[in-house]
Amino acid sequence: MEESPVHRFARLAAAVFVAALAFPAFAQSDYPNRPVKWIVPYPPGGTTDVLARIVAQWLTEKMGQTFVIENKPGGGNNIGTELAIKSPPDGYTVLLMNPAHGINATLYKDLTFNVLRDVQPVAGLVKSPNVMEVTNDFPAKTVKEFIDYCKANPGKINMASSGSGTSVHMSGEMFKMMTGCDMLHVPFKGAGPAIAELIPGRVHVLFDNLPSSIAHIKGGRLRALAVTTTTRDANLPDVPTVAETVPGYEATAWFGMGAPKGTPRAIVEKLNAEINRALADPKMKERLAELGGRPIPGTPEDFGKVMAEETARWEKVVKASGAKVE
Repeated sequence: MEESPVHRFARLAAAVFVAALAFPAFAQSDYPNRPVKWIVPYPPGGTTDVLARIVAQWLTEKMGQTFVIENKPGGGNNIGTELAIKSPPDGYTVLLMNPAHGINATLYKDLTFNVLRDVQPVAGLVKSPNVMEVTNDFPAKTVKEFIDYCKANPGKINMASSGSGTSVHMSGEMFKMMTGCDMLHVPFKGAGPAIAELIPGRVHVLFDNLPSSIAHIKGGRLRALAVTTTTRDANLPDVPTVAETVPGYEATAWFGMGAPKGTPRAIVEKLNAEINRALADPKMKERLAELGGRPIPGTPEDFGKVMAEETARWEKVVKASGAKVE
């Protein structure tokens, strides 16, 4: 018996419907089947960019598709973050998470997004100290000498940062708050431009993320006064901590990968597993250690806890210091 047009249409429609239901699961198991865009909300050359490129190379080699770094600086980290959050939650746009995401929640009053609500944690990458550094010609050679010089020259020291709201900025604000130093904040669009102005002495001090400054310190182009963690760093064992002079001072930079909320769990877990494999690789661990980074492997939920804890930590600093966005 010949199939009627109505029955034929119904059969085809049902087939299309079943295929449509199956497609998302197939797409997730086949992930990634095209290049993945990794948004870094800073210009090339800084810690966030360096770390992202190292991990992106691993993911590209192991997952069979290119992880393309897209630098989207500006707005104290917020331009790139908003772009990522508004992207389709399909796993093909991810975001380099960093301390500014925890700081900006309090520092900016008019954000159109909430990172803890709108970003799906994927995986932690590393934690690292910041380092208080000056140009080689700066008269102070210790933290105490720096504080004494600062108090003898109020308002005359320019404190550079990689942007308003970054951990680099807020580490300096914490130092100002705890020492009474009067310094002028000079924000740049990333660590690279800030370092370029610090080396010739056009600005005087920078509390930079260690990975983007360590080569300049070891190369003798900058002088490290102290690291911002509570213990000394193995990469700079002779450099004291700020806390050795300013008791109670502590600041740590953290980095990871996030994705737009709603990204399929299967994709998040696949990315998380591959990143954890990278962090466990001896050569990768050695490379990250050379940059001053300590791996923070774990589940997406583990990284979500880091994001929440750091947001709470910096909320207290922003409010206590009265820091403002220039």
